Amino acid sequence: MNREEFVTLCELDGLPGYENAVRDYILQQLNKYPTPKEITVDNMGNVLVHLIGKEPANKVVQFDAHMDEVGFIVTHICDDGTLRFATLGGISDQALFGHRVRIGKQCGIIGGKAVHQCKGQEKEKLPAASEMCIDIGCCDADSACALVKVGDVGTFDAGITWFNENIFCGKAVDDRIGCALLLDLAKEQPARDIWLSFSVQEELGLRGAGVATEQIKPDFAVAIDATTAADTAGNSGDDKVCCVGGGAVVPFADGATLYDSALRQKVNALAAANDISVQVKTKIAGANNAGAMQRRHTGVYTTCVSLPCRYIHSPCCLGSVQDVECMRKLLSLLAEELTR
Repeated sequence: MNREEFVTLCELDGLPGYENAVRDYILQQLNKYPTPKEITVDNMGNVLVHLIGKEPANKVVQFDAHMDEVGFIVTHICDDGTLRFATLGGISDQALFGHRVRIGKQCGIIGGKAVHQCKGQEKEKLPAASEMCIDIGCCDADSACALVKVGDVGTFDAGITWFNENIFCGKAVDDRIGCALLLDLAKEQPARDIWLSFSVQEELGLRGAGVATEQIKPDFAVAIDATTAADTAGNSGDDKVCCVGGGAVVPFADGATLYDSALRQKVNALAAANDISVQVKTKIAGANNAGAMQRRHTGVYTTCVSLPCRYIHSPCCLGSVQDVECMRKLLSLLAEELTR
């Protein structure tokens, strides 16, 4: 993985339906690479890349990663200058309260009723998102309206921090890690033709990938994403779901997809034969673009290769370069194996 590309991708803002900055950067990078390819941007904003191999492929294979990240949209500007908002994508209340955010160039913080004003049980519980507001330092609606409009979108104000050479933490790791890995695939001419899709609006219901798949019409599709690692204090056994440092995650099922068992076995066998660490998710939860890709065309054999990520959908997504490297090696092998 190119660390500089990864950090740049994470620090760009790309809310669902507003992926412009991420898309522009990806197109800029793709155009730098000398590999033979055809690039199109469809009406939804998906970037479709046909990487032309050294020889034609016997099977059409699509690798997909989504460009969007979770965030929020301003729904109302209050008389006191604070902003009401709705979330874009699934964000827990814990990941919202007290965190710095950014709406375009305007900074703010998500807050609510001051603790000394809380009464009874209010002091003991976290307020719901509907009770929170964004404070941008204004004292009235007019001054807030000069800076922010209803319908503006924003995200967490959090760049990538490196704990050491292996562990990183920051916003939008879901799924800029997938975008970074697709860019890695695009740097070298593959043995046979493959397709890459950088898709939009995954966080709002897997919207872009299905449109991309309908155009590519693959035999096999591979979703590349980040997934919940709950290997934190107080969790043991299957409650950990998957573990940072345990290798690439190849799930058997999630909330949107029951993965093709023969393809999953092939992926696991390929990993074992090449000494690549892989693990499963021990909870059937969450979803990714495989759920949309599987149901398009005449039906598509799908699998998923994910990064185990602690504190996902927060400003503090934590992951491991060691796991990313397992993903990179496995995807490179799949590009060659599935196109035979």
